[in-house]
Amino acid sequence: MATIVGGTGQHDVQRHAVAAVALALLLAATAAPAAPRIRTLHVPAPGVADAPLRVRVAVPPRCLDARARCDTLYVNDGQDAEATALFETVAALDARGEIRAPVVVAIDAPPDRMGAYGFSDRANGRPVIAPTRYGDVGARAQAYSAWLVDVLVPRIQARWPVRRTPASRTLLGWSLGGAHAFDVAWQYPDVLGGAGAFSPSFWLSTERDDADAIARTRIAHSKLTHAAPPSLRLFLAVGTDEERDDRDGDGVNDALDDVRELVDGHAGAPGLRALGYRIDADGRVQPGHGDVALYVLPGGIHRQSSWGRVLPAFLRWAYPRGR
Repeated sequence: MATIVGGTGQHDVQRHAVAAVALALLLAATAAPAAPRIRTLHVPAPGVADAPLRVRVAVPPRCLDARARCDTLYVNDGQDAEATALFETVAALDARGEIRAPVVVAIDAPPDRMGAYGFSDRANGRPVIAPTRYGDVGARAQAYSAWLVDVLVPRIQARWPVRRTPASRTLLGWSLGGAHAFDVAWQYPDVLGGAGAFSPSFWLSTERDDADAIARTRIAHSKLTHAAPPSLRLFLAVGTDEERDDRDGDGVNDALDDVRELVDGHAGAPGLRALGYRIDADGRVQPGHGDVALYVLPGGIHRQSSWGRVLPAFLRWAYPRGR
């Protein structure tokens, strides 16, 4: 996978394309969506960033009622909220009655994004570092993950009337942030009930000597050799045009291979399906159905414009009415 900083750029053309999708949703709504109240916090994150991280919390009006007890969606790369039309899409789908909107907690990426958005070993309290051509990824991942679950989650719960069960909390991310979202959900089932991972960097590995070494030591896939967390829900999305790299020469680009092999296994290693997870895939992703949704976006690329296009499908699956 050649792209490593996909969640950081801002491109006017992409913003306009995603904004058009959000506008179409708004115009199609049967009633004007009630705008969420957005509060901005600055939360200290020692060991992750020198300055406090900006966290924007979008609260649907009904979630201000202490009796509502809404779900919470935490989002990595919160600085991309405008480029992906995150807040607008949630509000529009809620107004149309297609979802029951969660409280959205958009967390700006730490200055050392490559360090924070990676994998870690919770049991031993250490990061799992992936060497890449761009430098090491994940050196601060343990610190960032611990901050998110031990500091940010309790702070949100203390201030807003949200539900306090793991099933009510999901972490969403894209690119490196998507790999991190999967890792946190897998390691902290006592805190999170699921993850959304768009274009996740599942190519990250501990060895890079050759293609076989990369495939054999991919960190996300190695997690599946351990006991599977109960009741975990995952939404995995990837575009058909993410990249051209094809390390195993099978005619399928690595981004697609990495996600599909996490689901179906590879070279004798188990995938999510073998661990007993119910899989929704091949265009049959239904709202609220299955433990794992595999969503392939035709023409999807490694940019905010594509992640904004995936958002409605993810939100309908994760937050259907009646859930």
